[in-house]
Amino acid sequence: MKHSKKFWSMTLSSLLALSMLAGCGANDTSDNGGGASSPGGEDGVFTIAYAPNESTAESADARNGLAEDLGAFLGCEVEEIQASDYNAIIEALRTGSADMAYMGSQALALGVERTDLEPIVMKAEEGDPDKAIYHSVFITSSANSDINSIADIKGRTMAFVDPDSTSGNLVPTAEIIQAFPDDELNTDVLHTNGEFFEAVSFSGSHQAGLQAVLMGDVDVVPISDQILASEIANGNADEEEVKIIHESGAIPAEAMVVAEHVDQETRDKLTEFLTSYDNETYFTDVIKVPGARFIACDMSDYQEIIELNKIINEF
Repeated sequence: MKHSKKFWSMTLSSLLALSMLAGCGANDTSDNGGGASSPGGEDGVFTIAYAPNESTAESADARNGLAEDLGAFLGCEVEEIQASDYNAIIEALRTGSADMAYMGSQALALGVERTDLEPIVMKAEEGDPDKAIYHSVFITSSANSDINSIADIKGRTMAFVDPDSTSGNLVPTAEIIQAFPDDELNTDVLHTNGEFFEAVSFSGSHQAGLQAVLMGDVDVVPISDQILASEIANGNADEEEVKIIHESGAIPAEAMVVAEHVDQETRDKLTEFLTSYDNETYFTDVIKVPGARFIACDMSDYQEIIELNKIINEF
């Protein structure tokens, strides 16, 4: 389903040029030897996986609330689990340990290389397809008076979020490569201590990266602009102490994806439920965008990020 969204601004061709320098019917009977579909997996439980970014103290009740509401709609037990990272989510979908998951577009791009997952809905501010986007922002502490733009980050300490994070790793990596065309950068250089950065690490979550900057543990982190806004709104960061030094172009929003084993009837029911779901607490605390709602989507909405991921990984 195509939407008139303006996605990430760097064209794939320009990046390639830079690279040259540098019913709970979860079981699809066609794949599982026949037999009637049953609620959830073999245990009759439908499982939704979330990453650490969506698994905060504020979000627990809201996640449980959606599980209860979806369970009532599907007529089976629904549970939500927290995965350690996006790789764990992809593996859970591949092996059948999870039936559905909420993930960013790079995780989706990695996931399609390992299993036939499918995005069915994506978040959109105010339920508007034109607003089904977000941005990666590079932030530093307001106390760092000598770091004011992306041009100032070379030789600093950097904490990306997670290897499989779109706004916390994939897009920031591409943005840095584009900003320093004469340095012949690639992903290995940007993630090796003492190369482009004095030291580089992964924070594990956007929230942890934000706190690392505020505590002075690292100079710069790239995080989702929506998570940054949520953390400030929840009182976990003082807006006056955070300085945004760079913002990426638009990125396609996170999606709910279903595993290969989930049958079409269940996919249709999930899409029906999610696109009509209006529990504001869930969208504020879990999705991190007050007033957001889910809209239907398909793989075409993520094709540019899928291609970008391939190019970056070929550097």
